[in-house]
Amino acid sequence: MDVFALRDALVADYESYIRSFINIRDEQIRTLLDRELSGGLLWPEPLVQLNPSFEPGEPIADLVAEGILHGECERIFRKKDERGDGPPLRLHRHQVEAIRAAHRGANYVLTTGTGSGKSLAYIVPIVDHVLRHGSGRGIQAIVVYPMNALANSQRGELEKFLCRG
Repeated sequence: MDVFALRDALVADYESYIRSFINIRDEQIRTLLDRELSGGLLWPEPLVQLNPSFEPGEPIADLVAEGILHGECERIFRKKDERGDGPPLRLHRHQVEAIRAAHRGANYVLTTGTGSGKSLAYIVPIVDHVLRHGSGRGIQAIVVYPMNALANSQRGELEKFLCRG
């Protein structure tokens, strides 16, 4: 399958659809809109980029051995399969640094690219805190998301670790 040909076909179909309900009488406005649409106003060129390689950090097991994380974190944070089992997670360096900052009680802000594991940088410390201090003691953490879809996605990610296995 040629993904670029597929993209071009989708754009052509979408352009045809958009143009089918545009009826502008003013010649100048119609010319301007036609120029903008022909220039790709609504359908930019495809973006192709490689995922960066993030610097590796320690495995969860090492942080447990150091006392940074509760022992149960090693069982919880694994690359789980359908049975709920799998190898322990090896974190990226930025995740380890965030977890260490949380363990010290320090504030931290983590900015990094999509798919770099930002969620684990706050999920692991929250789970560690609850494991150490117990649940049922009121609000333990507040997580704010900019969109409901992201909140739902992250809920699924948390359930993957806490509920499977």
